[in-house]
Amino acid sequence: MNRTALSMAVLLVLFCTSWLTASAQTSTHAADAEGHPWWQNAVFYEIYPRSFADSNNDGVGDLNGIASKLDYLKELGVDAIWISPCFPSPQVDFGYDVSDYENIDPMYGTLADFDHLASEAKRRNIHIILDFVVNHTSDQHKWFLDSKSSRTSAYRDWYIWRDGKGPGQPPNNWVRPLAVRRGSWIPPRVSTTTIISIPSSPT
Repeated sequence: MNRTALSMAVLLVLFCTSWLTASAQTSTHAADAEGHPWWQNAVFYEIYPRSFADSNNDGVGDLNGIASKLDYLKELGVDAIWISPCFPSPQVDFGYDVSDYENIDPMYGTLADFDHLASEAKRRNIHIILDFVVNHTSDQHKWFLDSKSSRTSAYRDWYIWRDGKGPGQPPNNWVRPLAVRRGSWIPPRVSTTTIISIPSSPT
Protein backbone atom coordinates (compact mmCIF):
# COMPACT_ATOMS: atom_id res chain seq x y z
CA MET A 1 0.00 0.00 0.00
CA ASN A 2 1.52 3.37 -0.96
CA ARG A 3 1.73 6.17 1.60
CA THR A 4 -1.15 8.15 0.09
CA ALA A 5 -3.49 5.18 0.32
CA LEU A 6 -2.25 4.49 3.84
CA SER A 7 -2.93 8.07 4.90
CA MET A 8 -6.47 7.87 3.61
CA ALA A 9 -6.95 4.59 5.45
CA VAL A 10 -5.73 6.16 8.69
CA LEU A 11 -8.12 9.07 8.29
CA LEU A 12 -10.97 6.67 7.59
CA VAL A 13 -10.19 4.69 10.72
CA LEU A 14 -10.03 7.88 12.78
CA PHE A 15 -13.34 8.98 11.37
CA CYS A 16 -15.09 5.66 11.94
CA THR A 17 -13.74 4.89 15.40
CA SER A 18 -13.53 8.30 17.06
CA TRP A 19 -15.84 9.14 19.92
CA LEU A 20 -16.64 12.27 17.96
CA THR A 21 -18.81 10.25 15.60
CA ALA A 22 -20.11 7.62 17.97
CA SER A 23 -23.51 9.19 18.45
CA ALA A 24 -24.11 9.30 14.72
CA GLN A 25 -23.92 5.52 14.64
CA THR A 26 -26.55 4.78 17.30
CA SER A 27 -29.28 3.62 14.93
CA THR A 28 -29.21 1.09 12.12
CA HIS A 29 -32.97 0.76 11.84
CA ALA A 30 -34.84 1.80 8.72
CA ALA A 31 -36.81 5.02 9.01
CA ASP A 32 -39.85 3.69 7.19
CA ALA A 33 -41.50 0.64 5.68
CA GLU A 34 -39.61 1.12 2.42
CA GLY A 35 -36.32 0.51 4.20
CA HIS A 36 -34.82 3.98 3.91
CA PRO A 37 -31.97 4.61 6.40
CA TRP A 38 -32.80 7.08 9.15
CA TRP A 39 -30.92 10.02 7.63
CA GLN A 40 -32.93 10.04 4.39
CA ASN A 41 -36.03 11.25 6.21
CA ALA A 42 -34.35 13.03 9.12
CA VAL A 43 -34.58 16.72 9.98
CA PHE A 44 -31.06 18.14 10.29
CA TYR A 45 -30.19 21.33 12.13
CA GLU A 46 -26.76 22.81 11.38
CA ILE A 47 -24.99 24.49 14.29
CA TYR A 48 -22.03 26.86 14.21
CA PRO A 49 -20.90 26.35 17.81
CA ARG A 50 -19.18 29.70 18.18
CA SER A 51 -22.43 31.64 17.91
CA PHE A 52 -25.14 29.14 18.92
CA ALA A 53 -25.22 29.12 22.73
CA ASP A 54 -22.73 30.37 25.32
CA SER A 55 -22.86 28.41 28.58
CA ASN A 56 -20.20 30.30 30.55
CA ASN A 57 -20.78 33.90 29.42
CA ASP A 58 -17.35 34.34 27.86
CA GLY A 59 -18.87 35.60 24.62
CA VAL A 60 -18.20 32.40 22.67
CA GLY A 61 -20.65 29.57 22.09
CA ASP A 62 -19.58 26.13 23.27
CA LEU A 63 -20.50 22.45 23.46
CA ASN A 64 -22.22 22.80 26.82
CA GLY A 65 -24.30 25.56 25.28
CA ILE A 66 -25.43 23.16 22.57
CA ALA A 67 -26.24 20.54 25.21
CA SER A 68 -28.39 23.07 27.05
CA LYS A 69 -30.56 23.56 23.95
CA LEU A 70 -31.22 19.90 23.12
CA ASP A 71 -34.75 19.93 24.57
CA TYR A 72 -35.53 23.00 22.45
CA LEU A 73 -34.15 21.29 19.35
CA LYS A 74 -36.18 18.18 20.11
CA GLU A 75 -39.34 20.27 20.37
CA LEU A 76 -38.56 21.67 16.93
CA GLY A 77 -38.62 18.14 15.55
CA VAL A 78 -34.88 17.91 14.96
CA ASP A 79 -33.55 14.38 14.41
CA ALA A 80 -29.87 15.25 13.97
CA ILE A 81 -27.54 18.17 14.56
CA TRP A 82 -24.70 18.92 12.15
CA ILE A 83 -21.92 20.67 14.07
CA SER A 84 -19.42 22.84 12.21
CA PRO A 85 -15.76 22.06 13.01
CA CYS A 86 -15.06 22.26 16.74
CA PHE A 87 -11.54 20.78 16.61
CA PRO A 88 -8.43 22.73 17.69
CA SER A 89 -7.69 25.38 15.09
CA PRO A 90 -5.88 28.72 14.71
CA GLN A 91 -9.29 29.96 13.48
CA VAL A 92 -7.99 31.60 10.32
CA ASP A 93 -10.84 29.95 8.42
CA PHE A 94 -13.46 29.80 11.19
CA GLY A 95 -12.37 26.36 12.35
CA TYR A 96 -12.09 24.72 8.95
CA ASP A 97 -8.30 24.94 9.25
CA VAL A 98 -7.97 21.99 11.63
CA SER A 99 -4.72 21.54 13.56
CA ASP A 100 -5.75 18.43 15.56
CA TYR A 101 -8.48 15.96 14.59
CA GLU A 102 -8.43 14.16 17.93
CA ASN A 103 -9.41 16.90 20.33
CA ILE A 104 -11.81 19.79 20.97
CA ASP A 105 -10.81 23.43 20.63
CA PRO A 106 -10.57 24.85 24.19
CA MET A 107 -12.85 27.73 23.25
CA TYR A 108 -15.64 25.17 22.81
CA GLY A 109 -14.84 22.95 25.79
CA THR A 110 -13.23 19.56 26.26
CA LEU A 111 -13.58 15.97 25.07
CA ALA A 112 -15.50 15.35 28.30
CA ASP A 113 -17.92 18.10 27.29
CA PHE A 114 -18.38 16.40 23.93
CA ASP A 115 -19.01 13.06 25.64
CA HIS A 116 -21.66 14.78 27.75
CA LEU A 117 -23.25 16.33 24.67
CA ALA A 118 -23.24 12.98 22.85
CA SER A 119 -24.79 11.22 25.84
CA GLU A 120 -27.55 13.81 26.25
CA ALA A 121 -28.27 13.81 22.52
CA LYS A 122 -28.50 10.03 22.46
CA ARG A 123 -30.93 10.12 25.39
CA ARG A 124 -33.20 12.33 23.27
CA ASN A 125 -32.65 10.23 20.14
CA ILE A 126 -30.82 13.09 18.41
CA HIS A 127 -27.93 12.07 16.17
CA ILE A 128 -24.72 14.09 15.97
CA ILE A 129 -22.88 14.62 12.69
CA LEU A 130 -19.54 16.43 12.76
CA ASP A 131 -18.26 18.51 9.89
CA PHE A 132 -15.09 16.43 9.52
CA VAL A 133 -12.73 18.31 7.20
CA VAL A 134 -10.09 15.96 5.77
CA ASN A 135 -9.28 17.37 2.33
CA HIS A 136 -7.01 20.00 3.91
CA THR A 137 -5.52 20.89 7.30
CA SER A 138 -4.18 23.93 9.07
CA ASP A 139 -0.61 24.83 8.21
CA GLN A 140 0.00 24.32 11.94
CA HIS A 141 -1.00 20.64 11.89
CA LYS A 142 1.86 18.32 12.85
CA TRP A 143 1.43 16.42 9.58
CA PHE A 144 1.98 19.55 7.50
CA LEU A 145 4.86 20.80 9.65
CA ASP A 146 6.59 17.48 9.05
CA SER A 147 5.64 17.40 5.36
CA LYS A 148 7.21 20.76 4.60
CA SER A 149 10.38 20.03 6.57
CA SER A 150 12.12 18.01 3.82
CA ARG A 151 11.55 16.03 0.65
CA THR A 152 12.09 12.80 2.58
CA SER A 153 9.88 13.51 5.58
CA ALA A 154 7.45 10.85 6.79
CA TYR A 155 4.39 12.88 5.80
CA ARG A 156 5.79 14.32 2.60
CA ASP A 157 3.17 12.83 0.26
CA TRP A 158 0.26 13.51 2.58
CA TYR A 159 0.12 16.90 0.83
CA ILE A 160 0.38 17.91 -2.82
CA TRP A 161 3.78 19.41 -3.57
CA ARG A 162 5.00 20.69 -6.93
CA ASP A 163 8.24 22.43 -7.86
CA GLY A 164 7.85 26.04 -8.84
CA LYS A 165 8.53 27.30 -12.34
CA GLY A 166 11.51 29.23 -11.03
CA PRO A 167 13.01 30.63 -7.82
CA GLY A 168 10.17 31.92 -5.66
CA GLN A 169 7.64 31.18 -8.41
CA PRO A 170 4.40 29.16 -8.10
CA PRO A 171 4.01 25.96 -10.14
CA ASN A 172 1.05 27.25 -12.14
CA ASN A 173 -1.08 30.29 -12.92
CA TRP A 174 -4.24 29.07 -11.21
CA VAL A 175 -6.22 31.60 -9.28
CA ARG A 176 -8.85 31.32 -6.57
CA PRO A 177 -11.32 33.86 -5.11
CA LEU A 178 -9.63 37.13 -4.10
CA ALA A 179 -7.16 36.47 -6.95
CA VAL A 180 -4.64 34.66 -4.78
CA ARG A 181 -2.65 32.04 -6.66
CA ARG A 182 -3.07 28.39 -5.82
CA GLY A 183 0.50 27.94 -4.72
CA SER A 184 2.43 29.22 -1.74
CA TRP A 185 6.17 29.31 -1.35
CA ILE A 186 7.16 27.11 1.61
CA PRO A 187 10.81 27.39 2.60
CA PRO A 188 13.10 25.54 3.15
CA ARG A 189 11.73 23.16 0.51
CA VAL A 190 12.13 24.18 -3.12
CA SER A 191 8.51 23.45 -3.88
CA THR A 192 5.02 24.74 -3.35
CA THR A 193 1.82 23.31 -2.00
CA THR A 194 -1.60 23.60 -3.56
CA ILE A 195 -3.98 25.81 -1.62
CA ILE A 196 -7.70 25.17 -2.08
CA SER A 197 -9.11 27.76 0.27
CA ILE A 198 -6.64 30.05 2.04
CA PRO A 199 -2.82 29.93 2.46
CA SER A 200 -3.17 28.67 6.04
CA SER A 201 -5.12 25.59 4.87
CA PRO A 202 -2.84 23.51 2.62
CA THR A 203 -4.10 20.45 0.81
